[in-house]
Amino acid sequence: MSEFFIQERQLSNVTRTIVKDYQGKSLFLLVGRWGTKGDALSLYKMNGELVASIKQVSFTFGTRFEIYQGFKKVGTLKKIFNWPGDFYYIRQLHWTVQGNIYRHQYTIHHFNRLVMEMNNATLLTGDYYVLNIPVDDEAPLCICIAAIMDYWLYNRKKGKSPLRLNLDMN
Repeated sequence: MSEFFIQERQLSNVTRTIVKDYQGKSLFLLVGRWGTKGDALSLYKMNGELVASIKQVSFTFGTRFEIYQGFKKVGTLKKIFNWPGDFYYIRQLHWTVQGNIYRHQYTIHHFNRLVMEMNNATLLTGDYYVLNIPVDDEAPLCICIAAIMDYWLYNRKKGKSPLRLNLDMN
């Protein structure tokens, strides 16, 4: 199982985001922007090779994101429901994302197989998201999905219902 580290609150920013391994070696660079339909983030290996990307495609019935591996579309991520826990689905990959998005503690599964587990860690150099990914080839897609989760968390509309506020504080 490989571990990937991303500095907290960098995934959904418009800045460049570096993804590192446990030794601090830079593995991937995530660049792009969010905010309007058609915006995209692209994930590159440090040698400049495009390995994955995500594109914001819809606001009509909730925001959806297309996920690409290289230049090939492999899925569309959409939110299914968010009470009592968040649940997202990528139909084409048959992946589910579930857990506590607010605390960055969630998993991705393909049926019963663990695809990714995300947690937090504090290291000497700061606070990080830690992505545990058993299959290295799935890491680029998982990093892109983590960026979408981060975007949804930090870019929610104002005026949440009182019920949602109570759940967020626990």
